[in-house]
Amino acid sequence: MNAISLGPMVLAPERLAVLAGIGVFLGTAWALAPRLGRGFYAWATWTVVAAVAAARLGYVWENWPFFAWAPWRTLAVWQGGFHPAAALLGLATVSAVYLRSMRSVAAGTAAACAGLLVWRVISLLTAARLGQAAPDMLFDQLDGEPLAISDLRGRPAIVNVWATWCPPCRSEMPTLALAASAQSAVAFAFVNQGEGADRIRAYLATSDLSLPHVLLDRSTELPRYYGTRGIPVTLFLRADGTLADMHTGAISQDVLAAGIARLLRQP
Repeated sequence: MNAISLGPMVLAPERLAVLAGIGVFLGTAWALAPRLGRGFYAWATWTVVAAVAAARLGYVWENWPFFAWAPWRTLAVWQGGFHPAAALLGLATVSAVYLRSMRSVAAGTAAACAGLLVWRVISLLTAARLGQAAPDMLFDQLDGEPLAISDLRGRPAIVNVWATWCPPCRSEMPTLALAASAQSAVAFAFVNQGEGADRIRAYLATSDLSLPHVLLDRSTELPRYYGTRGIPVTLFLRADGTLADMHTGAISQDVLAAGIARLLRQP
């Protein structure tokens, strides 16, 4: 499962797991706080703020070339990109300020463990179908030539599931098109959901985009095969066609580059 529907909103499971873990951490800490004093409330709240901020800033620092041209993207936390070690540094810093007794340290550890446990359980329950083989189902390309995702085997591949009416799809498309033109070691395919060839050609022409392997999934078979919900979805396939990773929502340049680098490191 790549996403969870909350009414009209689609939430990637890894983000749901993090939010649930934070919620349980705060709930546990606030339940223990009356026995430990108001300082424990402050510790719990500032721990979340410091951990998230440090994790994001650590990620931005590590990937600064992708942020230098648009520093405001540091605030685009919904696109993903966090540094776990930096998050631990933020947590440790706040804990050193607020947790001054063994009792408060024990309570803080209990709250953190509760949050981590919930995060881990949800992550396992909602894990994507990693390792799943590429499907053999044929899709027509814009030129009418049929192609299966399994035909891309032989080199790593990025498969984007999209539609012209989808705003996040449209926002990420220039990034994907640029990567597709620059990466000869990775194959790219763009599997359109339920639209006709004329509509797709018109969108590509007006957007001045040139994409390789634009496939027409008229019956939305690919999402059913991989068990995905919502679009856009970006699939990262190993050279043998198996699923290595999956990203839900508009993908940023830094997240895409990191995913490609991981693919190229795999045998």
